[in-house]
Amino acid sequence: MEYPGNLFVVSAPSGAGKSSLVKALLELDSQVFRSISHTTRSPRGQEKHGREYYFASRDDFERMIGSHSFVEWANVHGNLYGTSKKAIEERLAKGTDIVLEIDYQGALQIKQSFPHAVLIFILPPSWEELRSRLENRGEDASDVIEKRLKNARDEMAQVHKFDFVIINELFERALFDLKAVVHSQRLRYSAQKRVRSEIFSSLDIPVTLENS
Repeated sequence: MEYPGNLFVVSAPSGAGKSSLVKALLELDSQVFRSISHTTRSPRGQEKHGREYYFASRDDFERMIGSHSFVEWANVHGNLYGTSKKAIEERLAKGTDIVLEIDYQGALQIKQSFPHAVLIFILPPSWEELRSRLENRGEDASDVIEKRLKNARDEMAQVHKFDFVIINELFERALFDLKAVVHSQRLRYSAQKRVRSEIFSSLDIPVTLENS
């Protein structure tokens, strides 16, 4: 099923700058809204329930898995993360553009349920820079940082399965690239046909099977 809204899925290894880029995108583009995922991990820093995530107990999360409430869910660094399918469908049906920040496993699951989803992967410019960012944010113990770096190798090996790749070497450039992906998606034939169908009709432009 096609929806009026666009679905953007952003993935990256920890420390690549995914959250900062998405936050900046939301501040610049009032037509994109963040989808809030559920997680069993504890809040970090100033994070609040219902803003960055819906923080849930493992028992509650597993009950939601059992009731098939998630379009995707995954175990990431020992914590569970999931995205409500109903919430995504309702917002897309209203023509809302949504951005999801999830790991690569979840992104590939999303693509199966929403084939028109646009998958975007954020890469760091080097291993040294990735380690530096993880250490400088001061959120994780040294053993956790080593675990994240180890997992990053497996995560980045999946980059070829994504539609777009952005290298976050210079933040301003990476943000420009992310904005360009979002804007270009809105100009695709299928997207314009969905949201501006009255224009196509008024110009007597037929909808062909090969372009639909």
